[in-house]
Amino acid sequence: MNLNRFGKAFLVTASATAITGLTLTACGSDNNSSSSGTSGTKASGSSSASADCGGKNAVTAEGSTAQQNAVAVFNQVWGQKCAGKNLSYNPTGSGAGVTQFIAGQVDFAGSDSPLSKDQVDPAAKRCQGNPAWNLPLVFGPVALGYNLPGVDKLVINADVLAKIFTGAITNWNDPAIAALNSGVSLPDQKITPIYRSDSSGTTDNFQKYLAAAAPQTWSKGAGKEFQGGAGEGAQKSAGVVQAVQATPGAIGYVEKGFADQAKLTAAQIDTGSGPVALSDDSAKAAIDSAKFAAEGNDLKLDLNSLYATKAAGAYPLMLATYEIVCSKGYDADTAAAVKSFLTVAANDGQSGLAAAGYVPLPDAFKQRLLTAVNAIQ
Repeated sequence: MNLNRFGKAFLVTASATAITGLTLTACGSDNNSSSSGTSGTKASGSSSASADCGGKNAVTAEGSTAQQNAVAVFNQVWGQKCAGKNLSYNPTGSGAGVTQFIAGQVDFAGSDSPLSKDQVDPAAKRCQGNPAWNLPLVFGPVALGYNLPGVDKLVINADVLAKIFTGAITNWNDPAIAALNSGVSLPDQKITPIYRSDSSGTTDNFQKYLAAAAPQTWSKGAGKEFQGGAGEGAQKSAGVVQAVQATPGAIGYVEKGFADQAKLTAAQIDTGSGPVALSDDSAKAAIDSAKFAAEGNDLKLDLNSLYATKAAGAYPLMLATYEIVCSKGYDADTAAAVKSFLTVAANDGQSGLAAAGYVPLPDAFKQRLLTAVNAIQ
């Protein structure tokens, strides 16, 4: 079974049996009710290169549901490299994770968006007066899963998508959709957009994509709360999947790993250079166009070039998963352990991501990320 098949909660253990249990549990959920993580025990299929294994054995993190399966992969590899090390990761959503990090309840946060302007100062206060850094650890494509019996191939573009999620297009046989789907018999059926009702970095990235790719149509802005005003809300990634599956005529945005697990049919996106299906190759083609927003070790990404790309064969709807860390201000044991985990994740951990529905870091990103990780104090 692929590594992206994980259960509702990833409770930290120290036995190889627990890893086996994780990979065999029911697929695709992001339970909010218990602390979760993955085993720090030996995992198969990882390189035997040495790793710096200093610092404390138990590290805590919380946040993005989009990255929880990637974290599981990283933690298995970390356990192989550094016996006895465990990360407890609670997938409560990006907003909750950043809140817990700022409150000093976890060592770092997972987020699908960098810190907002109003979070920068509180995060610095939590870091003993030092800046918190946004470190992109893994990219994940966002699928547009839909439930339209009889329609196996659906093409949309950013303008149509923006109109669907603002309520300007309400029926699947709308002329704007029909124009993108020549020869396809589209039903006279109501469209039900499904959005994340919780604070979500996936929502933030989805809305940023619409703002960049369809600026004349999407005037709602971005942010972790859905602004479109149309459709039905669902809690977390698993909730979006369940709502799309249960609602004929539905379409929703959800991370590729969750869509794959649920076998959702995903729409293709036409950026102006022809329809592009979501695949590893089309995702990598888009990532190549993403740039860092500034110099230094706070690695926020300027994703406008990615979202608005018209490159042939590039799938533009992506999110970058960040780890929010203190640049300084940790005690020595915590700093060493956080650096150890992130270094292993950026190196050996990347090889397991494709099976979990993610896209490994491009080399240039990886090298700059490792430079920033090494600078954590």
